[in-house]
Amino acid sequence: MEVTSSYAGSSSRPLEREVTWRHAMNFAASVQDHNPWYFDDEREDGIVAPPMLAVALTWPFGESASTYWDEKKFPLDLLVRQVHYTEQIVFDRPLRPGDKLTITADLPMILPHRAGTYMIIRCTARDQKGDRVFIEYAGTLLRGVKCTDKGTTVEAPPETPRFRGDNGPLWENVTHLGPMAAHIYDGCADIHNPIHTSQRFAKWVGLPGIIVHGSCTLSVALRDIVNREANGDPRRVKRLGCRFTGMVLPDTDITVRALGRTSGEDTDWAHFEVLNGDKRRAISDGFVEFARG
Repeated sequence: MEVTSSYAGSSSRPLEREVTWRHAMNFAASVQDHNPWYFDDEREDGIVAPPMLAVALTWPFGESASTYWDEKKFPLDLLVRQVHYTEQIVFDRPLRPGDKLTITADLPMILPHRAGTYMIIRCTARDQKGDRVFIEYAGTLLRGVKCTDKGTTVEAPPETPRFRGDNGPLWENVTHLGPMAAHIYDGCADIHNPIHTSQRFAKWVGLPGIIVHGSCTLSVALRDIVNREANGDPRRVKRLGCRFTGMVLPDTDITVRALGRTSGEDTDWAHFEVLNGDKRRAISDGFVEFARG
């Protein structure tokens, strides 16, 4: 299978989404995140949504691609080959129940990759005032799909930090993902892809069986990082990102390892990785940038 980078620069039709308290709470519950900021709706200012809810809000661009993309502007027939490879989200403010968002997507970068073709889908969410709420850079790997040219970069995503400490983890936390973890996340997050819920389909595309969503693993990691590095306050999250470098299977343990801390002018950074049940990296080069508390 082949593709060219001529799709770079294409844009979608707009997607209208509303953040609801039910979706926010269910998302947090699906990754065992008991943070009161997501559940205590008796707070004077109400609750906020988990930052990673952003990936659920933009998911229709992938799940219902033909609704939002013109087939001449997007390789719709190749999406069956896509694998979530990188993720980065930049937040202008926290997501809150009641937010009514207009989200648009475009393809700022398509490049050859040794395993196929690497494509960035950039999703920009704005509220009813037209103010930007977040930008997501979802990196998709089209496995086995050859890019027949040198690739095109209309606009590169923000540079991501890589931490190279060698003193061992600052701390680590083990979470067991139960046998129904992928199904629970699928339903509560409302992010559906049959590789996470159908043994038959997962094996048909060459996987060993059902695998846990990469965004689920990242959400568990963010839960631990927020609780340990930001005093449990998700409103401080300004940016997050990672590379997905290994599979996580249901009914296995994952280990979130905090690798180090760095500081900028007015923000702090937490760097992390996640190991799967085989002690291999499922997430590499993970980072969260926090507003200084």
